[in-house]
Amino acid sequence: MSTAQDQAAATHGPRIVLYSDDVDVRAQVRLALGPRLQHGAPAIDWVEAATPAAVVAATEAGGVDLLVLDGEADKLGGMGLGRQLKEEVYRCPPVLVLTGRPQDAWLASWSNADATVSRPLDPLELHRTVVELLAAQAVAG
Repeated sequence: MSTAQDQAAATHGPRIVLYSDDVDVRAQVRLALGPRLQHGAPAIDWVEAATPAAVVAATEAGGVDLLVLDGEADKLGGMGLGRQLKEEVYRCPPVLVLTGRPQDAWLASWSNADATVSRPLDPLELHRTVVELLAAQAVAG
């Protein structure tokens, strides 16, 4: 990375696309993670999406570090959307699928999700999973 890229990475937090057709689910995720991933770190740049088309557009535009997709969303759930993105978007960012229950994690393997977290959300588990996915993404470059 160049010096300008290093400085930009240090001043901007991760850009996370958060998909759910339920505004309450989106609020729960933002509340569970908080405004930044650690004290003194740059704020998370949330891109909230209530429709699959908005997620596809944001992902294809680039600059996304992580996709958090609601597996329980109506019409097109996060698992189907995650599978579509993983198959169609070159260098798709990591996908975290929120499942309705822990027993649904096996379904997320079909979606090619990089990780799952079940509801009700455990803030510590969600935070750990997001940090691990972002770290792996940074190493993969």
